[in-house]
Amino acid sequence: MRKKIAIAQFACLFAFLLSGFRFHMEPAAAASLQADVCVYGATAAGVIAAYTAKKMGKTVVLIEPGGHLGGMTSGGLGYTDIGNKYAITGLSRDFYRRIGKHYGKFEQWTFEPSVAKKYLQQYLDEAGIKVIYQNRVISASKSGAEIKSIVLENSLKPDAKTNQTIAAKVYLDCTYEGDLMAKAGVKYAVGREANSDYNETIDGVQLMKGHQLPDGIDPYKIEGKPESGLLWGVSPAKLEPNGTGDKKVQAYNYRICLTSDPTNMVPITKPEGYDPTHFELLARLIAKQPERKALNDYFIWSKMPNSKTDINNRNGFSTDMIGMNHDYPDADYKKRAEIIKAHETYTKGLLYFFGHDPRVPAELREAMLKWGYPKDEYVETGNWSPQLYVREARRMIGSYVMTQANCEGKEVVKDGVGMAAYTMDSHNIQRIVINGMAKNEGNVEIGGFGPYPIAYGSLVPKEKECTNLLVPVCLSATHIAYGSIRMEPVFMVLAQSSAIAAVMAIDSKKSVQQIDIAKLQAKLKADPLVNGKTPEILVDNEDSKNVSVKGNWQQIKKGGYGPSFLSTSESDKNGGSVTFTPEIAAPGNYQIYAYFPKVAKPASEIKLSVKAGGETKNISVLEKDIVVEGQTSGEWYHVGKFNLPKGNASSVNISSEGASGAVAADAVLFVPVAER
Repeated sequence: MRKKIAIAQFACLFAFLLSGFRFHMEPAAAASLQADVCVYGATAAGVIAAYTAKKMGKTVVLIEPGGHLGGMTSGGLGYTDIGNKYAITGLSRDFYRRIGKHYGKFEQWTFEPSVAKKYLQQYLDEAGIKVIYQNRVISASKSGAEIKSIVLENSLKPDAKTNQTIAAKVYLDCTYEGDLMAKAGVKYAVGREANSDYNETIDGVQLMKGHQLPDGIDPYKIEGKPESGLLWGVSPAKLEPNGTGDKKVQAYNYRICLTSDPTNMVPITKPEGYDPTHFELLARLIAKQPERKALNDYFIWSKMPNSKTDINNRNGFSTDMIGMNHDYPDADYKKRAEIIKAHETYTKGLLYFFGHDPRVPAELREAMLKWGYPKDEYVETGNWSPQLYVREARRMIGSYVMTQANCEGKEVVKDGVGMAAYTMDSHNIQRIVINGMAKNEGNVEIGGFGPYPIAYGSLVPKEKECTNLLVPVCLSATHIAYGSIRMEPVFMVLAQSSAIAAVMAIDSKKSVQQIDIAKLQAKLKADPLVNGKTPEILVDNEDSKNVSVKGNWQQIKKGGYGPSFLSTSESDKNGGSVTFTPEIAAPGNYQIYAYFPKVAKPASEIKLSVKAGGETKNISVLEKDIVVEGQTSGEWYHVGKFNLPKGNASSVNISSEGASGAVAADAVLFVPVAER
């Protein structure tokens, strides 16, 4: 009997060991992480989203499919596309204030990539968030319309044994590609809508003059001989009628950071894979316009601090690799890597071409050779940005679709949780043959409108598709409306709003579509920095309750802070004043700033007076002290620090009395001073 029991026990033990042996021979079970909020994509938007959710008391996991923090904000786009500073609120504006403090300013919208990365990392450090780098989504599991979990693979060495599973209550896709959104089965668009789809006028195919090749440039390998074939970069596609929709995507490029400091310079050398035939069309363009001998004729060469640049596309042949990215949005990871590498080779080759090709005028070659890659930027990636400028990839078709009508103010949403203000901007999409000439198609730059609200409904999918996902980057908008919204500061604003919405959905146990939007809007206004502290007070000229006007002031609709600003004419000698009176809820010390937009023939001196309770101080503002930098039409002027009592006993008065030219009165900002 005992012998039988012993044999049975041995058999069980042997079976157990055998099963364990088999288990270890098979792929290991996926590692699992749980969090309240999962943020996919450590772009600047992703950083702000993760920070917001964590500061609101939720557990957060932040995943980055690559190895780079900050997306384009720290990837070379230092010449910030603003549109109107009034539209940039909350933590997004706080980021540009932190950058400003770094450079000794109140705000700074032009900066070095490494500085941007430093202050984005600062947010994560303050919130105690560690990024999971080099992990990319490969699947999403859903129960009905709810995402239950996602699976990540190692981006560098994909292997099922190292996959991770992330389970969260709410997910935010903050990538430029919208991969999590796509894996979750949410519907999206790629390319351009037809004008007829949403009653638009500048969507679809558009042949315009911006960033265009001049007439007379032959597109064939042997000039005048179509049978020789097309030059590299020229597509055989035919020009479709104006407004026709398609699946083509506006051009990508790199925003290039170079330096002119010899002590910080890595020379621009011939890149591996360099092919001079890729620049034959450029050589013909240069020959066509011999009078153009400056780098700024071929690049938007914006200067950044410390002798660096943010270089962008300009004119007919530049940094945009037109037509070579159409497969990118829906491509697999391998194909995308090939497209990214091709863009890098093209861009480095373009720089090398300008510095060394004998077909380039000597003046241009000499100018280019004064620049090189900065040693202190992108030190982990060979002094070259790891972030391709993916201007547009997938766009969600969500609960609400933002269109041209929203940009132009013809339709105004009530559920706004952020604003945009930039021109409706599309880069060229294809380079084709028209009447025997090479021409670019797709560039659109149409603005002239003020800040407008972005619908909360454009950040969430349709409820039947997904109930716990927010998409603040690949948001729901038509191609041309997305061209206005797709700015880094706006993405950060929308990411903060999305993170707050995620927290509200968790706390109320509701879908992201069913949260109380009025409460979300109130939270954004009352606690813009997610720290519970007294928010700053803005008094804009359009705030009739808090602004009084005396004299002859004209309302100017473009170029100010917000929808408009007030200005006297150069010849108006009658004098007048505009008084900005804040409602001070929390008494204490405030830093006061006045916003001065650019005006024609401005006064050399402007008279201000500050009333702080029972005291009044007169201040003279000199025109030369208002320094406007970057892509903006005005700047804040520091008026001073004042102790302000509760209520409306304080004010700032801007006077045109005795002015030698035009005086502007736009907005006044009262920033509470944090007491230590």
